[in-house]
Amino acid sequence: MPKITFRFSDGKEIIANAHAGETLMELAKSNGVDIDAPCGGNGTCGKCKLRLIEGEVDSRQSKHISEEEWAKGWRLACQSRIIDNVVVEVPDSASAFKTGIRTADLNDPATFSIFENIQTELKDAGLMQEMAVFSALVTMTEPTLDDTMPDNERLIWAAEEVTGCEKITLSYPALLELAGMLRENAFAVRCVFARKGDALEILDILDKDDTSPICGVAVDIGTTTVTCCLVDLENGQLYGKASAGNGQIRYGADVINRIIQSVKPGGAEKLRHAVVEETLLPLLDSVCHQGGISRKHIYRICIAGNTTMEHLLLGVFADPVRMEPFVPSFFSSGNLRAADVLPGLNSAATLVLAPNVGSYVGGDITAGVLSSELWRKSELSLFIDLGTNGEIVLGNSDFMLTCACSAGPAFEGGEISHGMRATVGAIEEISIDKESMEPHYSVIGEAGTKPVGLCGSGIIDIVAALFRTGIIDPKGRFHREGKRVRRDEHGQGRYVIAFEDESADGSEVSINETDIDNFIRAKGAIFSAVLLMLRKLDMTPDMLDYIWIAGGIGSGINFKNAITIGMFPDVELDKFHYIGNSSLTGAYAMLLARDAEEKVEELGRNMSYVELSNEAGYMDEFVSACFLPHTTASLFPSVEVE
Repeated sequence: MPKITFRFSDGKEIIANAHAGETLMELAKSNGVDIDAPCGGNGTCGKCKLRLIEGEVDSRQSKHISEEEWAKGWRLACQSRIIDNVVVEVPDSASAFKTGIRTADLNDPATFSIFENIQTELKDAGLMQEMAVFSALVTMTEPTLDDTMPDNERLIWAAEEVTGCEKITLSYPALLELAGMLRENAFAVRCVFARKGDALEILDILDKDDTSPICGVAVDIGTTTVTCCLVDLENGQLYGKASAGNGQIRYGADVINRIIQSVKPGGAEKLRHAVVEETLLPLLDSVCHQGGISRKHIYRICIAGNTTMEHLLLGVFADPVRMEPFVPSFFSSGNLRAADVLPGLNSAATLVLAPNVGSYVGGDITAGVLSSELWRKSELSLFIDLGTNGEIVLGNSDFMLTCACSAGPAFEGGEISHGMRATVGAIEEISIDKESMEPHYSVIGEAGTKPVGLCGSGIIDIVAALFRTGIIDPKGRFHREGKRVRRDEHGQGRYVIAFEDESADGSEVSINETDIDNFIRAKGAIFSAVLLMLRKLDMTPDMLDYIWIAGGIGSGINFKNAITIGMFPDVELDKFHYIGNSSLTGAYAMLLARDAEEKVEELGRNMSYVELSNEAGYMDEFVSACFLPHTTASLFPSVEVE
């Protein structure tokens, strides 16, 4: 049996037994070696490069590996089959997609303002009137021989008097603790209540002197990134906030590849393990540590994710999501016990999933729309969530039309040779001097941080700058030469943003024609979907009053640049509003208030879902949008090339 040694830059080694014919990618996955594979291992993204140090594999050269790289031993892990013993080097860049947990600075006012604003806005709209979970001191008379009422009835009667609610039930975990807690506290206890319509459920019983916060967690499960925050359920105070790469990403950057992986033997459990054990539980521990809170004091979790992410989280068979007629197992899952999905939590804690609308419009969008003001305004609004999928909602307070387009992972750095998430080392803003062709950029991180790659906002900027300065043509091909423009042995051009000595890892940061082509297709998918939605209602872009842009692709988006490349409609810039991670903000509101949760359910039911693959003319619109800015110049009257 061949032995494969994975060797890392810090000297660590993992030695694994392999079967002849197995790929290095398959072996890496089964042995916990993190290797970026946005394409799911079909050889199209070129990001799973490993270097052979000893031995040989059955592999073939691809367009992603130059002659020079091939001679040095670089191979694609997904295209390299094992023959005999091999030692391979795993570069740091192979696992750059899976950065460690990033915690928010809780001393930064901006961190709090987002959540304070949503509370204010929803209260103005008549929501968030009552907290979904609260606690109260409940005092009872002690039993005697003349008063032998059972403990549960004694507690419920006293709780009815304290809360004014006539419908109160007791959870099973609370019942288990009831007798001991009442007698240890002389029949005066602190009860944790959860609202269930016009009824209450007692989730837990605490010592009467226990002053621990009653907490909940809001989570956004993105295809690329997972973000969560720990919140005091009684006042909305933020105790911790953190994010990390979704551990599922090694099974593919997009939902289709992950669904395909999930239906393989053992695949569903592997994907569930990746998001729960590798991602969510460490994030929960991180925010609990920030807040000095125990897991047992978490009583409610609200999760927003796309339809596929919610299915894979629960371990639900997801293949019908991608197969015509595109019918998922659920839109609304109802309330679940958190411990059934996230082991180690309080057994009484509830889990709420934001409702889905269609196979490709999920809870991240219903929660996100709550965060926007679209549903409150009579004016026509457009909501666009830029992520691994591009989801769009068009409407106002009277109607909402929604769809999803296959933008791919480009907005989050996938399918871009030096693309990355919006984390430390990512270029998030960039411009180019027309005459010298020299770049000027800003990098996420402390002052002086050297670049590693480009996040979504930086990719928008660089493509716009290259086009505006005439370095690339409308098809994304290079037709200016200079020291920043290099070409490979096949003549493909690339623009070097940072040379080897200017980057963090000693390799150049650049963008090539293939990257630009991938990005043009991604932006084309967004714009063609927007245009089709408008035309279905006999509307034009100039009729839009508000455009809400969501997604964690950087600190913000340069809307002028996005218009320049034909990604967004060419309308006045003051109509655009960047609202960041609206999915997490919406989940936060749902976490705190039952009426906010009910509002999101209502929004989901009222959205009309359009399946673009069934729409005549969509592909024609898409092809027309795959130029800079578009084949129909009249759609972008403000765009000028310098």
